[in-house]
Amino acid sequence: MSRLPIVVLISGGGTNLQAIIDAANRDLPVEIKAVISNHADAYGLERAKQAGIPTAVLKHRDFPDRDSFDAALMKLIDSYRPGLVLLAGFMRILTPDFVRHYHGRMLNIHPSLLPDFQGLHTHQRAIEADVQKHGASIHFVTEELDGGPIILQASVPVLPDDEADNLAARVLEKEHIIYPLAVNWFAQGRLLLNDADQVVLDGKIIDSPVQLEQAPR
Repeated sequence: MSRLPIVVLISGGGTNLQAIIDAANRDLPVEIKAVISNHADAYGLERAKQAGIPTAVLKHRDFPDRDSFDAALMKLIDSYRPGLVLLAGFMRILTPDFVRHYHGRMLNIHPSLLPDFQGLHTHQRAIEADVQKHGASIHFVTEELDGGPIILQASVPVLPDDEADNLAARVLEKEHIIYPLAVNWFAQGRLLLNDADQVVLDGKIIDSPVQLEQAPR
């Protein structure tokens, strides 16, 4: 099987990037053309370099506004001709023009069971809300922040003595499973976003997010 060219955007440590790298070194049919960060000190860049993957830094603070940064970022991404763009802890709100340009070929991972807890500080908010389950979601990126069509989710129980850090650690373990799985579906042509912004997996419209326990491999 030919490998799907992808570009990964990061802002920090890049543990989900590492999960994709590790999966690609096994049987995930992708080729990571570049890892791009808006922070020069993001440790994910070092992960990419150790794996022999090209890296680039585009600092948002070097641009006068969000539109000009996103236009430059789009030009940089497109220079690698990716079939899929992955947001892996990329801490930027993207402009509508940028999102529309990659419609149906950009995925994001979010540390909550969307639509619950969109935005930041999801683990602490889940604890404060006294929910029984928390987790992570993979979704197609649309103009709504953390609001695109949800593909796949994995959950963990919220324990009585949980604090944000240890809850986050358990969720992160699930993130490292579901992101490569969703990318694999896309790379194999099994996953797409149709013209009505509905998730289609293996030829069937997904009315609700696939849960990891029932997910096809």
